[in-house]
Amino acid sequence: MNALYLDPSMPKRSPDMVGQLSAPLQAGEVALVGAGPGDPDLLTIAAIKLLADCDAIVHDALVSEAILSLGSINAECIYAGKRGGRPSADQQDISDALIRLAKENKRVVRLKGGDPFVFGRGGEEARALVRAGVKFRVVPGITSGVAGPAMAGIPVTDRTVNSSIAFLTGHELSDESRINWPALVSAFPVLVFYMAARILPDLAERLIVAGLSESMPVAIIHNASLPDETVEVGTLAGAKSGSIKALPPSIVIVGEVVDDRTPWKGS
Repeated sequence: MNALYLDPSMPKRSPDMVGQLSAPLQAGEVALVGAGPGDPDLLTIAAIKLLADCDAIVHDALVSEAILSLGSINAECIYAGKRGGRPSADQQDISDALIRLAKENKRVVRLKGGDPFVFGRGGEEARALVRAGVKFRVVPGITSGVAGPAMAGIPVTDRTVNSSIAFLTGHELSDESRINWPALVSAFPVLVFYMAARILPDLAERLIVAGLSESMPVAIIHNASLPDETVEVGTLAGAKSGSIKALPPSIVIVGEVVDDRTPWKGS
């Protein structure tokens, strides 16, 4: 028997709690669901069950067709994608759509790539639902900043390299950035950037100016976990000059862990 259950001081999970995430949605309820990095095999059990039994799926641009195909045949699919540099749905309009569908007594799955609460605006949508008095639940997903490197054979933590890691969005690269860049590169040996593909040269220059070596390893993972996934490895100097490039959507990893890559699945 697992020793965990022999410790009387350990709290035990009530049988009533098991399966709550995947319990059928009630009429007028919204589930904020993480779709993971793209491969349907990386969905949670709860996500699969809720997709198969809902009335509406409001999905973003990074949700793959393979995942959408798991939805109920009767579910209405509503695109609510937000893509940098392209016409995108307004966040208020997305929140309003979730509230409207719930008020129509629909069972709604709000499907977001990765995890809803990791650069996914899940918190904004949750607060909007609370203000509107709409019942909701949260089903976390595997975030691409962890899954992407793992699928490419790159450990985001390695005890010989780092005991800390920073996850950032490329949208922070601006004159009004809230980041203290020199302090960032001093404190965190590994940096993982979301939504940084379009500004990779500027990002590399910012990191070099902040104190990182031009020879610091960089990995760019495009379409993580999908059949057309690509992995490009280089240095900050190459990212700055454009000799290595990133296509959206990509995860960018900066740090010595890139050198510990152990490619698999023929990559």
